Amino acid sequence: MAKTQLGARVDAEIKQLAEARAADRGLSLGDYIAVLVREDTGGLRQRGLDAAERFLAEHQGVFDEAEDADRHTPGAHAA
Repeated sequence: MAKTQLGARVDAEIKQLAEARAADRGLSLGDYIAVLVREDTGGLRQRGLDAAERFLAEHQGVFDEAEDADRHTPGAHAA
């Protein structure tokens, strides 16, 4: 795919952060920005899975308490 030039104005701090993160990943700044765009536009499924994982982690105690209560209540069944 042919590449095209993109210009964007950002604060110096954002530029430094982007350059540092790109270097951490071994990417050029342009390739790093392309990765971010692809992740943002194509990562809906992964973001949903991540959100579900965070939800379960945050509320695991509630689920555990409900299961414990059901175990100690005759005739009760966990959902």
